[in-house]
Amino acid sequence: MRYILAIDQGTTSSRAILFDEDMKVAASAQEEFEQHYPASGWIEHEVSDLWSTVAGTCRQVIERASISATDIAGIGITNQRETTIVWDKDTGQAIHKAIVWQDRRTSDICAELRDAGHEAMFTDRTGLLLDPYFSGTKLKWILDHVDGAREKAREGKLLFGTVDSYLIWKLTGGAEHVTDATNAARTLLYDIRKGRWSQTICDLFDIPIQMLPQVKDCAADFGMTRPDLFGREIPILGVAGDQQAATLGQACFKPGMLKSTYGTGCFALLNTGDTPVTSKNRLLTTIAYQLDGKPTYALEGSIFVAGAVVQWLRDGLKIIRDAKETQPLAEGADEKQNVVLVPAFTGLGAPYWNAECRGAIFGLTRNSGPNEFAKAALESVGYQTRDLLEAMHADWTPAGGDQTLRVDGGMSASDYAMQFLSDIIGAPVDRPQVLETTAMGAAWLAGQRAGVYPDMDGFAQMWRLDRSFDPAMSDDDRATKYDAWKRAVSAAMTF
Repeated sequence: MRYILAIDQGTTSSRAILFDEDMKVAASAQEEFEQHYPASGWIEHEVSDLWSTVAGTCRQVIERASISATDIAGIGITNQRETTIVWDKDTGQAIHKAIVWQDRRTSDICAELRDAGHEAMFTDRTGLLLDPYFSGTKLKWILDHVDGAREKAREGKLLFGTVDSYLIWKLTGGAEHVTDATNAARTLLYDIRKGRWSQTICDLFDIPIQMLPQVKDCAADFGMTRPDLFGREIPILGVAGDQQAATLGQACFKPGMLKSTYGTGCFALLNTGDTPVTSKNRLLTTIAYQLDGKPTYALEGSIFVAGAVVQWLRDGLKIIRDAKETQPLAEGADEKQNVVLVPAFTGLGAPYWNAECRGAIFGLTRNSGPNEFAKAALESVGYQTRDLLEAMHADWTPAGGDQTLRVDGGMSASDYAMQFLSDIIGAPVDRPQVLETTAMGAAWLAGQRAGVYPDMDGFAQMWRLDRSFDPAMSDDDRATKYDAWKRAVSAAMTF
């Protein structure tokens, strides 16, 4: 039996999942780590926490499965995207905490660049918008604010990477400074059409281009792990950012196929094939995956708060102790109340891209309570998803395309949330049997390169449906509820 080890380094925890030859989970381990909030809108991670939790969970799954490293044919890595790390090339020490993708500290930098008329150039080359979400302005901020950083960078003494790059550098003992095309495409520094770092953008940010990692396909030779880590060297054969890995794990290989992942945030990707579609509705043009040197593109919409709204019910309002409690609460809500929650806790993502907007709740009555709050929280994710899908289909709809939405991530386990999602978008929602699609996508990349797993067509045939949700809401109710959502968003943005 040969195994594939998938590393899934996320925003709040690191996981390692061991898949067997049949792509079934043989063992898994997960470790959470602390979030740091040094100022309003700022979110950081201790870089050492990212590494220690990854190394620890990998060792745990090998032990739990009672195998040795010689049984592992390869490693696939998927990671939280855009989170920015700068470290010393000689010591391996990070010069600043990791600045997390949700962090908004570079709003002013983005505004200055927009005011100077640069956004069209950024969008044309990178497919992205000028928003604090992406890595480029975070990297500039670190170089601007850490004493001596830019000078050391110019001398070739500092390295930049997203989380995947840093993990590979650590796993290989500093032998490899690499990334894949999907993570590179999220930095605001990578020309997705030419397939290379943009010297023009690096010059504008005063970022020495030698800091940046080599960009490879999603399935490639990324290096060998240090033999002392797991008992022998293991090849790293697959890398993709978490949302692209989920797209692969959902087998969304055909143009027009669409998936949405519900984790901390929500991220919807629409496969547009070999054509990079420029959005007229403030969506992102990105690389879905790159194999054999050929990029496949996607339109992406990003929602900053999805599962995080359930965490807010638990940790902020303290009206639940576990996410599973939201469904019975929502089912018990007063149907005559129409409470609408706009969860703009860290601004609004696509298609609004309003970094300054903050959360708001509308329609409260004297009788509003935990039931109505839970219902509004779950419904907010459906409303935001419809915002994304309407923008996507306005930008690009393939002739005769299937409008079915494939879903995954923790919140997709909620039947209530998925039924409302189907109702409000007016289209089928398909949930697969395996919800760990992000890790599975990374495992497939490594496994097919190692010769353990089938090719793209064979893998697509392995996708299995758990449940399909079909719309049951009337057209009038759908229109009325969505209109209330749009009015709530408009009010929140003008507050």
